[in-house]
Amino acid sequence: MPTIDQTRILIIATDGFEQSELFEPRDQLIGARAAVELASPEKKPIQGMKHDEKGATITPDLTLDDVRIEDYDGLILPGGVANPDTLRTNGKAVDLVRAFVRSGKPVAAICHGPWLLVEADVVSGRTVTSWPSIRTDLSNAGAKVVDQEVAIDGNLITSRKPADIPAFVSAFRKAVTEGVTAAA
Repeated sequence: MPTIDQTRILIIATDGFEQSELFEPRDQLIGARAAVELASPEKKPIQGMKHDEKGATITPDLTLDDVRIEDYDGLILPGGVANPDTLRTNGKAVDLVRAFVRSGKPVAAICHGPWLLVEADVVSGRTVTSWPSIRTDLSNAGAKVVDQEVAIDGNLITSRKPADIPAFVSAFRKAVTEGVTAAA
């Protein structure tokens, strides 16, 4: 298995991402020397949020159309309300999420990020967690929903909120470098 400094990680986000859920995992992975790229529908700065206040912006490295799944070892889906709500109506984003999950590569979604997993139809029979307001959506899509800081089921890693980021990043790093097969 690769060490973290031999991995390439993709983050998919758009306007309205929760700032801590994109920047903290990204910064921790870059600090560990992983190559991390951000993809969005367009290659223009996207707006982060600190809960309901505007935060920092970041310019994507590439567009969703430029993503080649074989170039990456894992995928991160940050939350925020508007970010995943917008992306789940983007066919390319949904197709990429579905393809990453089906590839067996680690896919980590936090807070509202699991909405994309619902839209990609990849949660049925899987154990996941999320922000409380989307747990009904996950359950209706056939997932077993738990309330814990990180849920790992095969290659899916999910967390509830920004306070869970340390456990979220730790589980993702382990999955990328050691593989994932554990159930929550």
